[in-house]
Amino acid sequence: MTFKVTLRPSGHVYDTEGDISILSAGLAAGHSLAYSCRAGMCRTCKCKVTAGAVDHGHVSQAYLSDSERREGYALICQARALSDVEIEAQELTGLAGIRSRVTPSRVVKLERRAPDVMELRVRLPMNENLLFAAGQYVDFLLANGERRTYSIANVPLAEGVTELEFHLRHMPGGLFTDHVFSRLKVRDLLTLEGPLGTFFVREEYGQPLIFIAGGTGFAPIKSMLLNLLARRMHEKRPIHFYWGARTREGLYMRDLVDQWVGQYPNFTFTPVVSHPTEMCDWHGRTGNVHEAVLEDHADLAGREVYVCGAPGLVEAARHDFVALRNLSPKDFFADEFLPASERRAETLPPEELQS
Repeated sequence: MTFKVTLRPSGHVYDTEGDISILSAGLAAGHSLAYSCRAGMCRTCKCKVTAGAVDHGHVSQAYLSDSERREGYALICQARALSDVEIEAQELTGLAGIRSRVTPSRVVKLERRAPDVMELRVRLPMNENLLFAAGQYVDFLLANGERRTYSIANVPLAEGVTELEFHLRHMPGGLFTDHVFSRLKVRDLLTLEGPLGTFFVREEYGQPLIFIAGGTGFAPIKSMLLNLLARRMHEKRPIHFYWGARTREGLYMRDLVDQWVGQYPNFTFTPVVSHPTEMCDWHGRTGNVHEAVLEDHADLAGREVYVCGAPGLVEAARHDFVALRNLSPKDFFADEFLPASERRAETLPPEELQS
């Protein structure tokens, strides 16, 4: 059955079927709605339903409490309309002209950046390029129908790019990373869908910027930073980048970031190691990376924060920065790296894919 979804405050209206999520229908209709994991866990897509009824789907109370549901909130990546509905949802302006599609790609580079980190670079078919916003990701489509999500690490270009860079951490026993680390070869083919997600720098704002990466969460942050630095945005918006890893080896592209420090004024870099060993000869900051931010900043009001990493990092940063350092919730943006076993991302409807 078809229902109407009305977005407030824009007044835009689109149709949705009862068997797909409100988010998927909106994306298919061309509306830029905020989302990330599509699994009902990151809460990026949380909206308030002001009229009508929805089925919340399989959303844990850990991510949407009973009180939030009673107040009318829903995670629209999972929620399905049971009637015509109205929702309060901010429509994003930074993704104009960017559309997702499924495309083959060929492996052109495999380089170990750390014992458990691989840089994977793929090339799109001849005469094809991809438009994306710095911070977005793609899904690799596996032969068994499963998906694996990885953020794009290279800088976007106005005309699109022909190659894409990814940083993969080896998860022993993982279907995809075992293949990448042991069997994948240059010239092999991989199918991907993208770009996806709404983790990108909001350039309509002008606040100083703080970026935080945990491990390979550096990938989308690298893309964002390269994009900002290339356009000299650091001259208007000071940038402080914090990169956390368990060991020194986990800061697998530190030399590159150190180059940026010497090259760009108003760019500050703080590496943090949580479990240094005597052998790694680490003399820098230690502990949890978000706690380094707390130590350095007594007040985060008026700043914009972008975080990418494991859910524990994202949730700790979100809570502590808002509760302890006066950060406005609207100025916190995150992309959580969820285990493949926890992702229940539905396939986006065919209308959203363009060949």
